[in-house]
Amino acid sequence: MTALSCTTDTLARTIDILRAGGARSEERVVLWLGPASAIREPMPVTEVYEPDQITDIDYFKLPPTSLRALMTHLRGARLKILAQVHSHPGRAFHSEADDEWAIVRHVGALSLVLPEFARNTTPANFAEQAASYRLSGENEWVRVPTGGPDGCIGVVG
Repeated sequence: MTALSCTTDTLARTIDILRAGGARSEERVVLWLGPASAIREPMPVTEVYEPDQITDIDYFKLPPTSLRALMTHLRGARLKILAQVHSHPGRAFHSEADDEWAIVRHVGALSLVLPEFARNTTPANFAEQAASYRLSGENEWVRVPTGGPDGCIGVVG
């Protein structure tokens, strides 16, 4: 399983962006980026990237211009997408819309979902609140642990 490490600041920035969307009753997505050369786990999250997106209360999607800008940014900065993190208005789960509009599509890709537009999420309780999913070889999003020694993310500093 893919394991990531991120800082408290990374979590705080992620939560702030998702909450700002929630204040407008919109889901939001951010992408956690890391060095393209990273192969050892846990892979470090070095950037929180907020793409231009089309949003509503129950979905997000990236228009083609946003995807092109993302690819340009990744190439120029020599980064790769480590995970997508988004919010839901209610409980945290991977919905059919999430499956359809997922930005990351490779086997082992991570998609984390925070409930209630991250309203009650803090860096300290992020792992408890996030529902984490990994894309399987059968192209299905499978629930995986978020925190702890066997989880998909660990927090450093």
